[in-house]
Amino acid sequence: MFERDIDSENDGRRERIRFWSTIVLGAILTGVVGALVVLLARANDNYDRSLGWQTQSMEVISQTRSVDAAIARAEAALGRFAVGLQKEDGRVYEYQWGRARQFLAQLRRNVRDNPKQMALVEQLTREMDSRGAQLGDAALSANYNQTVAAISKFYAAGKGEGLGRIDKLLSEIIANERALLRDRNRLTAGDRANLNQAILLFSLLGAAAAVIAIGATFSLIRAEGERRLARREQLVESDRAMQLETAVEERTAELAQANDALRSEMTEREAAEAQLRQAQKMEAVGQLTGGIAHDFNNMLAVVVGGLELAQRWLPGKPEKAQRHLANALDGANRAADLTRRLLTFARSEPARPEMTPIDECIASFAQLIERTIGDRIALTLDLNAGDLACWIDRQQFENALLNLAVNARDAMNGHGLLTIRTLDDGDRSAALAVQVIDTGCGMSPQVLERIFDPFYTTKPAGQGTGLGMSQVFAFCRQSGGEVQVASNEGEGTSVAMLLPVAQPQAAAEIETLPGDNSGSDTPADALSILVVEDDARVLAATVDAVSELGHTAVACGNPLEAEALVEGQLAQGQGGFDLILSDVLMPELTGPEMVAQLKQRWPELSVLFVTGYAGDASEDAAFGDHDVLRKPFTLSALDQAIRRSGDNRPEGQRLAN
Repeated sequence: MFERDIDSENDGRRERIRFWSTIVLGAILTGVVGALVVLLARANDNYDRSLGWQTQSMEVISQTRSVDAAIARAEAALGRFAVGLQKEDGRVYEYQWGRARQFLAQLRRNVRDNPKQMALVEQLTREMDSRGAQLGDAALSANYNQTVAAISKFYAAGKGEGLGRIDKLLSEIIANERALLRDRNRLTAGDRANLNQAILLFSLLGAAAAVIAIGATFSLIRAEGERRLARREQLVESDRAMQLETAVEERTAELAQANDALRSEMTEREAAEAQLRQAQKMEAVGQLTGGIAHDFNNMLAVVVGGLELAQRWLPGKPEKAQRHLANALDGANRAADLTRRLLTFARSEPARPEMTPIDECIASFAQLIERTIGDRIALTLDLNAGDLACWIDRQQFENALLNLAVNARDAMNGHGLLTIRTLDDGDRSAALAVQVIDTGCGMSPQVLERIFDPFYTTKPAGQGTGLGMSQVFAFCRQSGGEVQVASNEGEGTSVAMLLPVAQPQAAAEIETLPGDNSGSDTPADALSILVVEDDARVLAATVDAVSELGHTAVACGNPLEAEALVEGQLAQGQGGFDLILSDVLMPELTGPEMVAQLKQRWPELSVLFVTGYAGDASEDAAFGDHDVLRKPFTLSALDQAIRRSGDNRPEGQRLAN
């Protein structure tokens, strides 16, 4: 009995020891398990965070490439829009450029926690804003069907450095993000290793707990389940990483294809632009040749016929010869005026403004308009401007009126009512409207849209150059005004030239122009003039004209001989020349170049340039402060020019050594 009690006490003690040992072991295992759970959770969180960073870097790279692709598509669409003027291409450009801005906004959100990348994105935003303004200007020109301006602006934008800076920023953002992605990949690998170590340690603890603790089987099953779960998650993450890598590779291949397509399209576009420019040149030459040849032949017919008749009547009836000579001179002046109209259209001929009372000018010009439009068209003048005047080129204004009248005559098929009206709204500082209204066939919206295009005409070949409305537009723009056109098919057309009204005080300050014929009729002092001209006929005519004015003229047909003639004049003791009258464009040596050489020896040289090419008359640097006389010129104009050059010469001064 006693031994049983002792055994029971021993069993109870063992049970208590086993119980408390189990409790202590369980507590230890629970603490270890808790610590391992915390470690595992932290490792898992670190791994998830690393994967998130990987995903963010891949999204940044993808969005950067999306921005690049959208910009490329937008510029390609704008190039097609500028060349073809298709509105669909314009909408594609706006859509792709908007997508580029959306991708840029997403990119900004993804890099907001990276100051370095954020700074690059901000710089990229500014570059895209600048690039968008350049491309938007070209798109605006294309939207208004201004093909040449749109292509020129798009070409200038393509030659700019903005696109290169954008590509450089995109490449730098991708390079930085790739470097960051490599670091994050290494960090993810480390977190994955830590997670695996935590799982392994947890599994070992489970195996130990299964041997030394109650419920080893449950612990083993649970540990196995955790291992399977971890393995499944690892496989899922591995598949996810492979999918992301595949997506990046596919996106890279797509961008490479888009880049190749863009380069090919740029090559095709350059070829198309070259063909377009050549076609425009040939079209302009064809249209210009027919119209100008027609007008010049008419004028030359008047000149040749008048001279032949004058030659026939000169011996017996000089009064009839005088009339025919006047007709020939009028035809020559009209030919010169046609040349001047062409140069005005080309912006080579500067305007010669003067104070012009509008109503008086129209009234005096009405007779010529009536003869031009014919007897079957009634001309009505509704002049309400009073004494208002404009500071304009009177001859260009008359040409503009005549062009509008001729267009109205053709639109009315030679029969109808033509009204010229001037309007004054009461504000003498505002613009004065000169309206030309006809009762003709009117214009369709398509024709109205191209009415100011150079060389555009609806008339048959040989009946128009397409320069009429362009000349009207150029005249109004040079005069500081504008043109407004209103027309409906079958209802006629109204063209209004809005010209700024000249202020009275400005009119009072206007002085007589240098070429005014109101100068004194007193002959100028006889001068010794060296005439330099490479064309023999023009040289002979100019020498005769100078001699007719009472001056002594010495002919020089080669500018290389001018210096020798000056030296010879001085060597003969004749005091040198008072004036050098020189052509501008000559072979071997131009007029300004010849004068520059002469002035190295004779700085006080007086010079008068004569030119028939209006383009060089605007080159002030070449002519310096010397006067320029334009061909063809009248004897009176030559006299006035020589007088001005003589007035500018120091008193008593001639060329001297």
